[in-house]
Amino acid sequence: MNLNEVILVDINDNQIGTIEKIEAHKKGLLHRAISVFICNSKGEWLLQRRSFEKYHSSGLWTNTCCTHPSPAESNIDAANRRLFEEMGIKCQLIELFSFTYKEKLENELTEYEFDHVFFGTTNQIPDFNIDEVQEWKYVSYTELLADIVNNSENYTIWFKKIFEKVNLYIANLK
Repeated sequence: MNLNEVILVDINDNQIGTIEKIEAHKKGLLHRAISVFICNSKGEWLLQRRSFEKYHSSGLWTNTCCTHPSPAESNIDAANRRLFEEMGIKCQLIELFSFTYKEKLENELTEYEFDHVFFGTTNQIPDFNIDEVQEWKYVSYTELLADIVNNSENYTIWFKKIFEKVNLYIANLK
């Protein structure tokens, strides 16, 4: 499994090739991505602050974890793999929805992703990977919304695009 390659896709998420991950971001090419959101039994969201060593969006708060599936990996397998690699957590995940976004980032990189969004519930305490995660916290949706309104610059661009939609899906699961 080559974790440095990403899957290039068309606007309908059909695979059209593969490319090295950083090259995809430098060229702004549409590729497949995964975002995982975890809540505990109290409904609190598990957020992570990205490591300061990440190649983009370092030090920003975001959803529980993100990744790109390798060319030989299913979306759900990628979501489970990365949840364990970054946060040391295993739990049942379901796919909520997918969406496409394109945004310029620092370092002359562009996120252009067809992002599959997964959700799970667990009370496990993260045993996080210090190469990927600076810190973590559980936060209520009300506290999260207030903090994003007051401190938007502290959150990743993709997280700000989808957290409200994720909240609607979670509410409909109850």
